[in-house]
Amino acid sequence: MIRILLNGINGRMGKTIENLSLNYEDLKVVCGVDNLVSKNSLTPTYNNIDDVKEEVDIIIDFSHTNSLDSILNYALMKKIGIVLCTTGHNEEQLQKIKEASKQIPIFMSYNMSIGINVLQMLLRKGLQALYKDYDMEIIEKHHNQKIDSPSGTAIMLMKTIENFVSENFGEEVTFSHGRLGEKKKEKKEIGVHAIRCGNIIGEHEIMFAGNNEIIELKHTALSREVFAQGALKASLYLYGKEPRMYDMNSMLNL
Repeated sequence: MIRILLNGINGRMGKTIENLSLNYEDLKVVCGVDNLVSKNSLTPTYNNIDDVKEEVDIIIDFSHTNSLDSILNYALMKKIGIVLCTTGHNEEQLQKIKEASKQIPIFMSYNMSIGINVLQMLLRKGLQALYKDYDMEIIEKHHNQKIDSPSGTAIMLMKTIENFVSENFGEEVTFSHGRLGEKKKEKKEIGVHAIRCGNIIGEHEIMFAGNNEIIELKHTALSREVFAQGALKASLYLYGKEPRMYDMNSMLNL
């Protein structure tokens, strides 16, 4: 039985993970950490990770980037793995994560949906066939409470495009975040558009537009359970692994 500490347990995603975990026989959320502690929760919950009394094997983090230092320090002290689901880390924080992965296993993905990572694979196929002759745009849609923009998943898609084009075509692309004014689109420019409306859970689309035809690669999350499912599966995958960075590609063998 894998014992999970869920950081951000009282957030929307935290509650989704906690509830979905009840369907698993080989893992259990034994405690949580959150700024808001609910008296009605059946899971022991703490304001501070250093106050945790339970023995844990894996940390799942679905909270905020400002909790990174405490999570890393605790995991390094206990020699346990982390599944990082939080997005929006700055370069300094990403470097800390990379350094910590030399001592503990860390699973990190900008999107915990299995489908969105298959979309990445399809994106590479599309780039190979279409990049030279087609224009590209990225459109991402989320609920009106989402803080970071563009989304972590959009950034992941941007990096996939940037790296693939550089490695396979020896070219650099530029990303334009929205458009304003009078300026013609440049050939190597890729527009990135962030929409924040209502309670949209998550939608990401890559558009290839050529002469007389359009190809669209699109993923729509219909429930937060797709991200919770990915986080729990990542925990099962990470347990017992050697210290280094892991992601959806390694888990799905893409």
